[in-house]
Amino acid sequence: MTAFPQPSSGVIEGDTHRFALRVFYEDTDAGGVVYHANYLRWFERARSDLVELLGIDQRAALESGEGLYTVAEVTLRYLSPARLGDTVCVETTASQVGRVRCTLHQTALRDGVRLAEAAVKVGFIGLDGRPRRQPAAWQAAFAQLLKSRPEGQE
Repeated sequence: MTAFPQPSSGVIEGDTHRFALRVFYEDTDAGGVVYHANYLRWFERARSDLVELLGIDQRAALESGEGLYTVAEVTLRYLSPARLGDTVCVETTASQVGRVRCTLHQTALRDGVRLAEAAVKVGFIGLDGRPRRQPAAWQAAFAQLLKSRPEGQE
């Protein structure tokens, strides 16, 4: 029997999560340039991979009624186009980790060239949709991604 292939995963190196992907035809417009909304999809996929690598079982938390993460705010900036066939790496770091909310910074890069960047605020909510404290172990897991920045820089 042939082994069933497993999906690729990113890696956490120090305070940075890196997630690689390839630009497929479905990601582009008729000119072969990545459609703007796909950066949001890539950033979401990278965050989902990050959460899994941090050992956070979102499905179990959802099924047990504990809660889930939700995106509360996104600021997205486009810098340079990605094109059909490119290999893109999404890098994620954290600038703030609180009891309820985390602020993550994500950058899509191609060979070191910044393509798009986002500041994403994710919050932990109960099944009733109200904010609640995230589990302490999850907060500690995200804290390992806190990016050290010189004072006065974000």
